Amino acid sequence: MKILVIEDEKALAGSITSQLDKEGYLCEAAFDYPSGLEKIMLYNYDCVVVDINLPGGDGFSLIENLKKTSSSTGIIIISARNSLDDKVRGLNTGSDDYLVKPFHFSELNARIKSLLRRRNFNGSNEIIFHEIKVDLNPRNVFVNNNEVNLYRKEFDLLMYFLSNKNNVLTKAAIAEHLWGDNIDSADSLDIVYSHIKNLRKKLLDKGSKDYIQSVYGIGYKFGEK
Repeated sequence: MKILVIEDEKALAGSITSQLDKEGYLCEAAFDYPSGLEKIMLYNYDCVVVDINLPGGDGFSLIENLKKTSSSTGIIIISARNSLDDKVRGLNTGSDDYLVKPFHFSELNARIKSLLRRRNFNGSNEIIFHEIKVDLNPRNVFVNNNEVNLYRKEFDLLMYFLSNKNNVLTKAAIAEHLWGDNIDSADSLDIVYSHIKNLRKKLLDKGSKDYIQSVYGIGYKFGEK
């Protein structure tokens, strides 16, 4: 899952992204309104954590722009402002949650997990697709109750497929979801094929049907043939 943190306090932003990275998320950060706006216009995120007081603009405006381009992205406001008016404005603008500073990382992490479960998997910690089962919290994958040992990117790839069942995903979209804007410096997208090949083999070795379909000239689709 891919998360953007927009926070002008660089120490706080660094602490949040570092902790979220340990939780298995792909995290990026922006420290002001212009760079935050640029990122949400260029890239897709599962969740955006945004402060409403930013150099060069405010978080409410960023949320409005984000809702115009990606209604499926989850939004959590973090702010030192604790007024009811700000909370109501944030929710009315399109945010899903509002967390007042200072907060413990464990609370932010729990709210992110809850938000992603609600948006992608109907609030469940367990995802079942035929013989494939995923336990989200320990990040375990099973096929016919046999555990499949996946590397982090392979797990993230499977989750991206399960979040977009029967949708055609381009190689560029997959690469951007797994590596963020770091993929812009890559010479090719062959790395996507390698990860898909490895994921497919590990699932098949445990007895799964082959749900990963190549769509010629475009990318891949996950679902029944």
